[in-house]
Amino acid sequence: MDLANRVKTLTPSSTLAITAKAKALKNQGYDVIGLGAGEPDFNTPEYILEAAEEAMRNGFTKYTPAGGIAGLKQAIANKFSHDNGLTYTTDEIIVTTGAKHALYTLFQVLVNQGDEVIVPAPYWVSYPEQIKLAEGKPVIINAEEKNEFKITPAQLEAAITPKTKAVIINSPNNPTGMMYSQQELQQLGEICLKHQVLIVSDEIYEKLIYTNDKHVSIAEISSQLKNNTIIINGVSKSHAMTGWRIGYAAGSAEIIKPMTNLASHSTSNPTSIAQFAALAAYNADEDPNAEMRAIFSERLELLYDLLKDIPGISCVKPKGAFYMFPNVHEAVRQNGFDTVDNWVKALLEEEKVALVPGTGFGAPENVRLSYAVSTDSLKEAAKRIKRFVLTHQS
Repeated sequence: MDLANRVKTLTPSSTLAITAKAKALKNQGYDVIGLGAGEPDFNTPEYILEAAEEAMRNGFTKYTPAGGIAGLKQAIANKFSHDNGLTYTTDEIIVTTGAKHALYTLFQVLVNQGDEVIVPAPYWVSYPEQIKLAEGKPVIINAEEKNEFKITPAQLEAAITPKTKAVIINSPNNPTGMMYSQQELQQLGEICLKHQVLIVSDEIYEKLIYTNDKHVSIAEISSQLKNNTIIINGVSKSHAMTGWRIGYAAGSAEIIKPMTNLASHSTSNPTSIAQFAALAAYNADEDPNAEMRAIFSERLELLYDLLKDIPGISCVKPKGAFYMFPNVHEAVRQNGFDTVDNWVKALLEEEKVALVPGTGFGAPENVRLSYAVSTDSLKEAAKRIKRFVLTHQS
């Protein structure tokens, strides 16, 4: 059968591919350490589980409004007010089936054939693919490692053309864990305002920061930037709710309304029970992030020190999320491999450690390691990686 052209150019998710291969080896009885996970290794907090059960018992198992239940949208608006000093009405918020679906729906309503969306690299693997599915063109800007993987105002301005519709800013970033400062965001924002380029601010890792740096949403900086920004967020990372699939977008009702209309014809609505669970997450007095942040911070320090001890591997220390993104180019060269991808495959086959090649993130000299695994697993993984590197040194 001749498939639609829009799917023929899609690249399979490298994170899901490596996870699938690791699981297959585990099923064969091998002791595999998977560092490819893009989700916290914590269960959803108990009070959220209880809220979901109560919702089921009370019969909240029916269709909901396409853009989400009113209570959850108001809770999200309250979150923006409390955490970010931002005011949104419920008409300026859509609840979606995960933050990924918020992004997908946004690009579908925003991008026409041939429109350009600027994507800083390293990038989350789905950004370019979603833009292509909307028949747009992802324009990649390579952020340099020496600049902590952050693009500069000069790079952004040089990439803008009359066809540029939007730019994506992801801070804290997946896969690098790096963050933009308020000053850096302001400089980028001013260029976007100058050229009337919409800002798509992906803030899904907002709550997972391990330094004294404060997360700043670019929409906080000025009313002009708020009006020119669509914020993407959700409960997946902040509340260990990846499988519940609740995300959201906030911004101009001119964009949110057609997103809601499109969602009504694609998903009908986010899962009702998951919405009530997310409502409990945002209405709780307790901070579900505190313990998770403390543990991730300890793992970050541990893994960073372990990686520094491996020949041919260098790493910019991340500030947030739960990933390391080391440069392994020299190790790959010394080990006699032609690409990082082949080096990663051999590492998985020989030492049963699963990493994600940086090619899927637009950074072919790097690999992504998730430290959303136990301390013992991190220690053992680093031990195996070092053994692999030393064994193959030429």
